[in-house]
Amino acid sequence: MDQGTLPTRRSRPARARTAAAALVATALAVTAGCTSSGAPGTSHAQAPNKPAPTPTVHWNPRPASIAAVGDSITRGFDACMVLSDCPEASWATGTDTDVQSLASRLLGEQSAADRSWNYAKTGARMADLPGQLTRAAAHRPELVTVMVGGNDACRDSVDGMTSVDDFKAGFETSLRQLRSTLPKTQVYVSSVPDLKRLWSTGRGNALGKQIWKLGICRSMLSDADDLGAAAVERRDAVYQRVVAYNKALKDVCAKDRYCRYDGGAVFDFRFTDDQLSHWDWFHPSKDGQGRLAEIAYRNVTAARPPA
Repeated sequence: MDQGTLPTRRSRPARARTAAAALVATALAVTAGCTSSGAPGTSHAQAPNKPAPTPTVHWNPRPASIAAVGDSITRGFDACMVLSDCPEASWATGTDTDVQSLASRLLGEQSAADRSWNYAKTGARMADLPGQLTRAAAHRPELVTVMVGGNDACRDSVDGMTSVDDFKAGFETSLRQLRSTLPKTQVYVSSVPDLKRLWSTGRGNALGKQIWKLGICRSMLSDADDLGAAAVERRDAVYQRVVAYNKALKDVCAKDRYCRYDGGAVFDFRFTDDQLSHWDWFHPSKDGQGRLAEIAYRNVTAARPPA
């Protein structure tokens, strides 16, 4: 065999090795192109996770103007003198430095005097809220505070209390009316105080009980020392009605993106003797008004509403 045939004989195994290498490379390529589940043609590389969208924030914790509506508590009744309003001591818009009202804390003392308005009225009930809001809306406030419901439960008798359905419908009507003129004004809603706890705290004072006989909240405070079954049942009925009012306030407020309920903070607050008026041992004193202002400020400035 001559030398010219040698390369030809050696080329067969070389071609075989080349073909085998190609098959291996193809198999590796196919394997690399499979996902962990074995699906071909899908890359192992995963798309980067997209950041979760930031929820839209509708609440401004620093409103530049405030209007208050509600009842005797927001008017500062009996905080300065007997059986009299004292709006300068109001938790919402007062100017008394001992109270440090919500307006003073948010706006500063000078701006609070110029940029806050109080349309609450002693004796007001839910039925009076639309009229108060109409007057408040004329100033186009950035925040409206609402504390109402105590007088709906404080009637001459249990039968005279506002029904829960009427109370809820009244609040719905009030908010709807406000939104017709001020669609983005924020509303801070205080829970109705626990009237039964106020009775329990105040009834230890003999002078306070004499004032109660003048007719303050008869449904709860009448015959303050009577612990008989009928009296207990009467007070429990008032208590349950207040609980129902607060649920109505919470439920209605939850449907409005610019409304914030206090989560029951005022209802849960335990007023001490010093935090009740020493003229009637039922309404908040200046100290009590200051505690209400603290609760409101904490909730208004919080990043999220209370649970």
